[in-house]
Amino acid sequence: MAEMNSENQPETPGLASESLGVLESAVMGVAGTAPAFSIAVTTALMVAAVGTLAVGSILYCGLIMFGIMLAFAHLNKITANAGATYAWVGMVFGRTWGFFAGWGLLTASIVFMVSATIPAATSTLVLLAPQYVENPHVVTQVSALWLTLVSLVVTRGIKHASYVQVTLTVIETLIILTLVGSAIYHFAQQPAHVPSLQWFSLLAFTPDLFAKGALTAIFFYWGWDVTMNLGEETRVGDAAMGAFWAMLNLIVVFLVMMIMVLMVLSDAEIAEANTNVLYAIANKLFVKPWTYLAVISTVLSTVGTIETQILQFTRTMFAMARDDSFHKRYAAVHPEWKTPYLATFVIWSLGLVLLYSSSYMKSVKEILDSSVSALGFQICFYLSLAGFACAWHYRAKLKAGFIPAISYVIWPAFSAAFMVFIALYSIPTFSPQTLAVGVGGLLLGFIPLKFARR
Repeated sequence: MAEMNSENQPETPGLASESLGVLESAVMGVAGTAPAFSIAVTTALMVAAVGTLAVGSILYCGLIMFGIMLAFAHLNKITANAGATYAWVGMVFGRTWGFFAGWGLLTASIVFMVSATIPAATSTLVLLAPQYVENPHVVTQVSALWLTLVSLVVTRGIKHASYVQVTLTVIETLIILTLVGSAIYHFAQQPAHVPSLQWFSLLAFTPDLFAKGALTAIFFYWGWDVTMNLGEETRVGDAAMGAFWAMLNLIVVFLVMMIMVLMVLSDAEIAEANTNVLYAIANKLFVKPWTYLAVISTVLSTVGTIETQILQFTRTMFAMARDDSFHKRYAAVHPEWKTPYLATFVIWSLGLVLLYSSSYMKSVKEILDSSVSALGFQICFYLSLAGFACAWHYRAKLKAGFIPAISYVIWPAFSAAFMVFIALYSIPTFSPQTLAVGVGGLLLGFIPLKFARR
């Protein structure tokens, strides 16, 4: 696989190398998971499933995802590749497994165009036309507009994308800090849910509760790995450091935000808020028009995560096409902007198809619930392959001392095994739509794999 990459890379124009440093990489990682977006979209789903144990789910899944981050950081030492998981799994386990690792990310990214653009649309409508927030067809139209605008920004080049991302993330962070500070000030004495160490107790979980919470919590953290897909465009070593700092920040931010939500809102208020949880919090903290700060933070966060996910998709497709796993046309790089523009067109067009197809479901909530569960399954699939690849490739580190054994082998392998368990455990709970998108999307990969072998 490594030899194949070195042979094929000169045949196609390269990406814009050394365009990003540690700061931009870390910001991309944080923006990829989009704290405000994740809390807004999935809190109602998680609290409905596990109640106040949502806090524990976030903590323990954060530690699991940290193990996967270690796997990515160590595998990146082998080679910085735009395909990331696709390239590394292919090197360690062979081209077929590598292909499906890449395919898992590609399918998840396409499904994510629904999960991400819909909250951006509903938040936009809260600001401009609240009467249409629950109308799936209007929401779809606005979602398509956001998808188009972000695709255009990404196509113009990685530096443009990074400037936009840093700006959005700074504004989002300031708004989140304002919300958290106000929540503590107003509700510390009379919280809707009294903070308790029981929220973190492993003993409070049943296996079923833990699995339900974990599948949603994994969705919370997904997206930080964009730092590694931008490895060829990042200075040597900075991608791994960016991923490390992004993950540490995310664990803290998600814990604080979930505690804030539970302090301010009751279970009934969380369920009623649906995908507008932060707006519901702002309504209890501020008077209008300041309540719209929360809506703005959700919009900015969502736009940021759409951007990073398009980056992940396009870089992975670029790398796979460069290696002949897809047609060479998808490795085409714009001569001026240094971006895989045809790959960007692919995710834009497929995202629109899936968006308009989902608009025929009964409600916006039904669309989101199905897409989040399907995404959780696909994320578990491709990230677990990376964890196993790291553990197997560095298995000799088991004899190199306690810390190398933990960092290179044991933690990544445990994290990968946990993700496999969660994915398999969740399948019987899926609706037919979720099963078709989550599992069916992965199985469709056998079709392009057959063409690639020809």
